[in-house]
Parts: sequence; C-alpha cells; structure tokens
Amino acid sequence: MPVFTRLRQSSRSEPASAPAPAPAPAPETHVPESGLRTRHPRAVRALRRTTTTLAAALVLGALLLPNTLPAVGPQSFTRIPAEAVIGAVVVLWLPRRPRLAAATLYGLGLTALTAVNLLDMGFNEYLGRGFNAALDWDLLPDAQAYVGDTLGGGVATAAAVGAIVLVLLLAALMVAATIRLSDLLVRHRPRAARGALIAGVVWVTCSALGLTLFGGPIASERGAGALRVHAQRTVESLRDEAAFARHAQADTFGNTPPDQLLPDLRGKDVVFTFIESYGRSAIEDPIMAPGVDRTLDASGKALQKAGFAARSGWLTSATYGGSSWLGHSTTMSGLWIDNQRRYRTVTAGGHLTLTKAFQKTGAWDTVGVMPGVQKGWPEEKWYGLDKLYDAYDLGYKGPKFSWSTMPDQYALEAFQRQVHGRKRDKPLMSFVILTSSHQPWAPLPKMVDWDGLGDGSRFDAIEKAGNKASDVITDTTKSRQEYGKSIQYSVTSLTQWLERYGTDDTVLVFLGDHQPMARVSGIRASRDVPVSIVAKDPKVLDKVADWNWTEGLKPDRDAPVWKMSAFRDRFLKAYGSTPHRSGG
Repeated sequence: MPVFTRLRQSSRSEPASAPAPAPAPAPETHVPESGLRTRHPRAVRALRRTTTTLAAALVLGALLLPNTLPAVGPQSFTRIPAEAVIGAVVVLWLPRRPRLAAATLYGLGLTALTAVNLLDMGFNEYLGRGFNAALDWDLLPDAQAYVGDTLGGGVATAAAVGAIVLVLLLAALMVAATIRLSDLLVRHRPRAARGALIAGVVWVTCSALGLTLFGGPIASERGAGALRVHAQRTVESLRDEAAFARHAQADTFGNTPPDQLLPDLRGKDVVFTFIESYGRSAIEDPIMAPGVDRTLDASGKALQKAGFAARSGWLTSATYGGSSWLGHSTTMSGLWIDNQRRYRTVTAGGHLTLTKAFQKTGAWDTVGVMPGVQKGWPEEKWYGLDKLYDAYDLGYKGPKFSWSTMPDQYALEAFQRQVHGRKRDKPLMSFVILTSSHQPWAPLPKMVDWDGLGDGSRFDAIEKAGNKASDVITDTTKSRQEYGKSIQYSVTSLTQWLERYGTDDTVLVFLGDHQPMARVSGIRASRDVPVSIVAKDPKVLDKVADWNWTEGLKPDRDAPVWKMSAFRDRFLKAYGSTPHRSGG
C-alpha cells in the first residue's frame, strides 16, 4: 500500500507532460528504383528457384550416382537417399557457424564420393573391377602414358589437366550447392522440419517393407554404402599386403638344388611367350571368334605339317583388361599377384620364378625380349634373365602402332636374328612379350614377307593406311572387330616364326596375359586365357598327358581351367623338378 500511495501522490503533484509535436513531413522526393531484384523481381525469383533446383539435383545426383556405366539411367535416381534426410536434420539442428562448416564438409564429401564413383566406372569399364584407393593411384601415370601413346602427348596432358580442373570445379559447385540448400532449409525451418520428418518416415517404411521401384530399393543408402565399401577395401588391402609378404616367403621349390630343377627339359630351347590381351573371348565371342578360330585351325595345321604337335588348356588370369605385368608375374612365380602392391612386394624378394629356375640350373642361357619396355626395368633380375632386349635393342626403325612400339612379326624376326638363331654353348630359355594386340587395336600391322622385314621401315605405309585410334576406341563394335584381327595377327606371327625357325629341340609355351577390357570381352566375361604347349619331341607333350589338355592350339570349352598361379608348380613337377620347400 505505501508504494501505491506514493505513486498516486506523485501523479497528483506533477503536471502531465504534453504530447510531443509530430515531425514535419519531409518534402516528397522521387527515389529511383535500383538493383536487379527491384527492377526484375520475376527474373530474380526464377533464377533463385533454378539455382536451388540445380543445387538439389547436384546433391541428389551425387548421392545416387551408380559406379558402373550400364547402371547409369533415370531409374537409378528414383530413390530416397538416407544421407539427404540425415543431412537436412543436422542442418536444421546446428547453429549458424557449425552449420556452415558442416555444409562445407558435406559438399567435399560428395565431391569425394563422385570422384570414386567415376573412377569405379573407368576401372570397371577397362579392368573389370572397382577402384582401390590403397593400390591404384600408381596406375594413373600408366593410364596417362597409355593415352599419350594412343592419342598423343598433347591429348594426355590436356586430359590430366582437365581432370584436375574438373575435380576442383566439382568441389566448388558441390560446396556452394550444400551451403545454398542449408540456408534455404533454415529460412523455412518449420516446413523443412515437417518435410524431413515425412521423408524419414517414408524411408523407414520403404526400407522395412523392402519396397522397390525400377528394380531397385526406394530407400537408398547408396552414398554411405559406396564410401563404406571403399573404406573396407582400403583396410583389407593394407592387411592383405602384410599377409601376402609372409606368404611369399614360403616356396615349394625355393631350396631345390639346381640339378633337380627341370631335368626333363635339358637340351631344349624353351620359349615362354605372352600374347597381349589374348583371352577366352577371342575364341568364344560370336564377333571375334570366327576369324580367330580360323587362324588357330590354319596355324595348327601348318605346324602339324612342319612336325609340331600342341596341347591347350585354360588359365584364370590374376588381372583383367590391363596391368599385363600382373599376369606375367603370377604365371612365373606361382603366387596370385592381382594388385600393384603384391607385385612390388614379390619382385623385391627372392621368390623363385619359373624363368629363374632355368637360370638357376646353369644349363640354360636366359634372355628376355620385351618390345614394350622403354625405360629401366629392375624386374629383370627377379625374372632371372641374363640379358634383356627392350624396345631400343631390336633395331626397329619403323613407326609405332599406337601403344605398341613395333609389330610382333618384326620383334620375332629380330629375336631370331639377334638371339635365337645364334650359335651358343647352352640351350636358350626365352621370355618374350608380344604387344601388337594391345588396345586400342588401331592402327594394326599386317603380315609381310619375312625376308623383307629389314629395319621395319616398310611398315610406314601400313601404319598410315590403318585406322585411327580415336575412331576405334570410341566404337564398341569396331573395337571388338579390330581386337579379333589383332589376335589373328599375333598368333599368325608367332606360329609362322615357329614353323620357320623351330627345331626338334624347340619348346614353345604361349598364352594370354588377360582378357581384353570389359567393353570388348563383355561385362560378365570370365578371366580365362588360352595356354598352349607346342613341341616336335613327343616326349615333351607326354609329360603333360595327365593334364587332359585339348590337342591343337584351340582349347575345348570344357578343357581344364586352372588358376594362373598354379602353372609354375605344375610345369616344374611335370618336367621332373623335385620340391624342396623354403620359408614358412
């Protein structure tokens, strides 16, 4: 009460204040409209809506993008991505600064997801497998070198620079898109919250009921699943490297004395030859097979007339579509070498290769003929080669045929002239890699008169008249046709060389290193490659009679199929080698 009394008394003793006079109105002046928003409100609204729509499409596209080219289509993007719902909830919950940081990280994560998906597409298209972040970075320089050899150095450099610029541009766009969408959600927080709740309920319902649309689940976690797969693949690869290093130390023939290695081949000239990309598809695919089968039949008859016989089977390659050195090393080492880290591990060690077994005996001179090698090749020692003949040692003066430095026919004739045809105190073991059937199969060499090969200059006209690599590599049907022709050429070159220069003591083992890329061999093609042993001496083939291989150069469909890593031990045992284990 005293308080209220004082207030009433105060109000009586003080006069009421008069209201403040209203300010005089300012003189009317014309303010010109300025700014794009004021002058063109409809255009600005349309631009904002378009930008928002594009931002949403970019984010959703990154979350739903498949990792294989055949899967890319409208049906792949008719999904509800869980990552978008969770992202919206997080954005609505966070304060401004953390929200900005989260949106930026989200955009960078989507950039990484898109990049690995695109790498997966390329690796699946060419190598028949996904990209491995722990193993495959080393292959990117090789890819650039291949593009340079195929389409020119300028194209390779432009492609490399373009890829870097594209990734940086994608990152900038993706971050801008996520920030824009986060700001939009916050400005319309109540509606955005209701929308996120509805989307979450629909996602959970579709997931629980297993609802599908266009052959795929409506409730998608494609983005998180892809990153999870890549993370698991990386971890498993790192663990595998340590386990493989221990496994490579053990060797069934590691301690076999020299006099107990290959006793049943003493006195024979043995030639191991890999034909680039010579895969099962070349013999069985309806487009390639007719021409290749005719070549194998004709070559087999010609060799038979010259006194040779052959047995053929199948090996499952450790690689597919490329990385030929993995196939070579797997066959020769008896270890499954299906990635670059395994290759580096085993070539840095002392595991016995089949070629080195010949060298270890002291009964053979050992040489390598590798027209595809154009720089230092330290693996020469691991393979046990006394001498290596690379692209610069064979005297070739003609043109390159895309990636291939010289035609197979010339490489084989140079091998005969410089190595195989020379008199020597010991028989010869040769490791020969033929390259004319390397993609992109354009331009292709043609067979010429053996006596007129010279220094290879006569191939100038053939190379100029051939197809352009850029015309073939972009056309699937033409790639398949030209691939088949390249295999015909390589097989003809090799079998004619044997028919022309082979002796009673010549033993030829030839096989493919891997199937051609998936776009040529087929998405679900096997990894099998043909392998043949050819000799005049019937005792050589009698030693492998229990292998049940097919007579001739063409293996039957149901001929035995072994892993490529099984060949070394089977070959060593077949020709009298005694196992003496080393290591663990």
